[in-house]
Amino acid sequence: MSEDLLRYDILIQDALRGAVKKILAEVGRTGLPGDHHFYIAFDTNAPGVRISQRLKERYPQEMTIVLQHQFWDLAIGEHAFEVGLSFGGVPEKLLVPFSAIKGFFDPSVQFALEFDPGKTAEELPEELLEAVEELARAEQEHADNEARQDDGAGDKEAATADTKAKPAVQAAESSDGGGEVVSLDAFRKKT
Repeated sequence: MSEDLLRYDILIQDALRGAVKKILAEVGRTGLPGDHHFYIAFDTNAPGVRISQRLKERYPQEMTIVLQHQFWDLAIGEHAFEVGLSFGGVPEKLLVPFSAIKGFFDPSVQFALEFDPGKTAEELPEELLEAVEELARAEQEHADNEARQDDGAGDKEAATADTKAKPAVQAAESSDGGGEVVSLDAFRKKT
């Protein structure tokens, strides 16, 4: 058998990521039609991913978000999408490059795509990577400043212990404002 010099596997993954991009762009323009809603799993360590330090600590490897009733400011770019979601009542803004997506699932029609993050021909623009790094540095400086100003060392230790005790599962807000927790294994079983 000859070697695949055209890299069909990469071409197909890029084409399917393009389909996810088109789906999200349509939802960004018109909203979610009917019962459609999406579970999107992504690698939190992938280049260009921007999530808060709080979410990064809670989901150090991967995360699944749910776009259903409560999300806002869905913006689709050439290489990434940005969306606002609430986690435990705290609003967050996430930036996810399409190359970081591991899975896309619409349970209303049992449609699923699975990706190998990093297996893409798409190169993220240097400006996007630099902007994400600059935001991460600014967030870290802000967190460091708040920690120095915090007089309650006991409160800080309790918050750190609480963060470490949480299981590494994926979460997003559901329509009733409560958190919906979805393990990656459960996500994969649906696909």
